Amino acid sequence: MLTKLTDKLRSSAWTSALLDGLNVAALALMAGVSLQLGRTAIVDPLTTAIALATLALLWKTRLNNAWYIAAGAAIGLTHTLLT
Repeated sequence: MLTKLTDKLRSSAWTSALLDGLNVAALALMAGVSLQLGRTAIVDPLTTAIALATLALLWKTRLNNAWYIAAGAAIGLTHTLLT
């Protein structure tokens, strides 16, 4: 049903441009929030290494995101207990 609606909206030049603008705005918002989260979360060499390793694994594997979260939590807990 949603596909029919978007096809109808895309058939008009005005609403198609509106949908394109909404898509760009949503992507820009996600990029801005990701940048702010990165600045807040990546604060030392350990968090930088975790972020880079996770980014590489995201591109190379199809692991569920919950595994990345669990691994990050385990690494953080281990680091806290050892220091």
